[in-house]
Amino acid sequence: MQIHDLSPVPGSTHSGKRKGRGPGTGNGKTAGRGHKGQKARSGGGVRVGFEGGQMPLARRVPKRGFNNIFAKPFETVNIRDLDRFAEGDTVSAETLLGIGLLSKCVYGVKILGVGEITKKLTVRASAFSESAKTKIEAAGGIAEVV
Repeated sequence: MQIHDLSPVPGSTHSGKRKGRGPGTGNGKTAGRGHKGQKARSGGGVRVGFEGGQMPLARRVPKRGFNNIFAKPFETVNIRDLDRFAEGDTVSAETLLGIGLLSKCVYGVKILGVGEITKKLTVRASAFSESAKTKIEAAGGIAEVV
């Protein structure tokens, strides 16, 4: 196969609609813009979120506090869920994904201290709550921040 043999898959490309090219096309005269009005004019139309002068939804809804748009939220796992691992196992984001405790892990895992742990485990996570760290270490395990 050569570069000149390549062509798009049939049905994947379409020729553009030729606006304003006579009444026979179905897109002649007003070119699909209707008669007059702001949206019929050249450069006409309204910006995104404009509601015709009514106070826009984004300004009507009350806002409280601070929302960090750059935040990288961790997935959370409780300490009671780690008891299913065998004694001496190493627990990481990959193993949690593997057994189905997590469905996705984009930014990392934080281990929370809800429940009890009875087995000695090496837990590798992005973050630990203080209570989770003490419970893992009290059971003889290791809490590693990765």
